[in-house]
Amino acid sequence: MDNPIWMIGDVQGCGTPLDALLKHPEIDQPGSRFWFAGDLVNRGPQSLASLRRIKALGDRAISILGNHDLHLLAVSAGIRAPSKNDTIQEILDAPDAQELIDWLRNRPLAHFEAGHLMIHAGVLHKWTAQKTLALAAEVEAVLRGKNWQKGLQKMYGNEPMQWRDDLTGSKRIRIIINALTRMRMCTIKGEIDLNSKASPRGQRNSTLVPWFDVPGRATRDVTVVFGHWSTLGLMVRPDAICLDTGCVWGGQLTAMRLQDRRIIQIPCLQCQNPADFPG
Repeated sequence: MDNPIWMIGDVQGCGTPLDALLKHPEIDQPGSRFWFAGDLVNRGPQSLASLRRIKALGDRAISILGNHDLHLLAVSAGIRAPSKNDTIQEILDAPDAQELIDWLRNRPLAHFEAGHLMIHAGVLHKWTAQKTLALAAEVEAVLRGKNWQKGLQKMYGNEPMQWRDDLTGSKRIRIIINALTRMRMCTIKGEIDLNSKASPRGQRNSTLVPWFDVPGRATRDVTVVFGHWSTLGLMVRPDAICLDTGCVWGGQLTAMRLQDRRIIQIPCLQCQNPADFPG
């Protein structure tokens, strides 16, 4: 077998389960590589340790940016105030805070390899894998630029809800970020609905479908791997894999080996968060 690639769901600052996962005898191998599906930090009790642990993996790890990671960047830039359930202050107060923030803002929003496209939340139905990478690169260029703090201000808001190729400026940046880091449900025409957080299994509203079931989705020819949707939980299909199994809500931290779909899960009861609902 080629060097194994372990695709890992939302960590969200659950450092103890992360360490246990990385020390698992099947995973802790010299050639192992890691793809993290975003939301490395926040809500869990060990955001600083988690971020340092993943950063220390160096080139062995691909870490996708999630909405909580972007929130950390926004708070660090003074664009957003911390919320009552945040657990990111220890990062901002750390002696290596600037190094960690600079490392984080240089992470990708999408990664494609071996027929698998990893993003944090979703892909709009008109986007191919290559278009997704190109659009993600537009946002990555903003985050990696000298004026990244100003550029980050453009991401807040729920509109536009539907993609158009002629979108420019803040509207273009915003819908790219919203799709890649926040989206769960869409209309059958591909309009984003950012209010739905529940499992689609219990949805009775026939006007909304999971983003991966929008008719005519252009990424059905690849496997899209994502997190962000703890109420959906583990889902494994040829064209879509969800790896968010609610670690921070008392569920499990899940890793899947890309080559053969081998799944390893670590219980996360010690990371259970008292907040009302996952975000």
